[in-house]
Amino acid sequence: MPDSTIAFDDGAAYENFMARWSRSIGTVFLDWLAVPRDQKWLEIGCGTGVFTKLVLERCSPNALTAVDSAAAQVDHARNAIGAQCVDIRVCDAQALPFAESCFDIVASGLVINFIPLPALALAEMRRVCRPGGYIAGYVWDFAGERSSAWPLRQGFRYIGIEPPRIPGADETGADALELAFRNVGLEDIAVTSIDVTVRFSDFVDYWRSQTPVFTPQGKAVAALNDHDRSRLVEAVRTALPAGRDGAITYTARANAIKARRSWQSR
Repeated sequence: MPDSTIAFDDGAAYENFMARWSRSIGTVFLDWLAVPRDQKWLEIGCGTGVFTKLVLERCSPNALTAVDSAAAQVDHARNAIGAQCVDIRVCDAQALPFAESCFDIVASGLVINFIPLPALALAEMRRVCRPGGYIAGYVWDFAGERSSAWPLRQGFRYIGIEPPRIPGADETGADALELAFRNVGLEDIAVTSIDVTVRFSDFVDYWRSQTPVFTPQGKAVAALNDHDRSRLVEAVRTALPAGRDGAITYTARANAIKARRSWQSR
């Protein structure tokens, strides 16, 4: 459910942009979440279905519903997941079309800060989760400049240009996440950080996958003149030295949170 100023409307490009990061973080997140099997899941902001697949593979859900506001990504997820029993649909996280207390687990990956009104979305996530159920998610640590975009953002600053603003960046720190969950009445809150390292076959693979024009950083790169773009490429290349095989690897951080809806909730 991205901010309306960002159009995540190219499913294939988004898969190339974020899938390897999502798989790495999602795997660690689900191990940390450690919820029972055979539960009824709702995923908020499923994108191209990377985290959806992980839930199917690792959590053996009794039922799984996945939603996203971008129709192109929902179509991509439906095609990628195929005939498995997942209800994937387009809807707004701020007005979920589900009855109260109908899911055991409500989770989201790399989404919450991009929702225009995250407090409203969290309240909706709490509403549709049963008492005693889990609400959880993870976001890039934009507040600490540790997201997957940090090499580009560092490069922009090196050439004297302020990188683009990320929606909700100030709310992605661990303390801010905990406060947001506490403010909607959630309990048993736990927060952790997840560091993951991802490999790109070479610098071209990194550059093409991490600068799609539907992202804030991709738009900023496209707007540069040739001279500044060349300077940016060299700054980022310097920050990400290739290994002996030419591959590029680097580490990024997400902050994760889990909580429960009170048994006394109405």
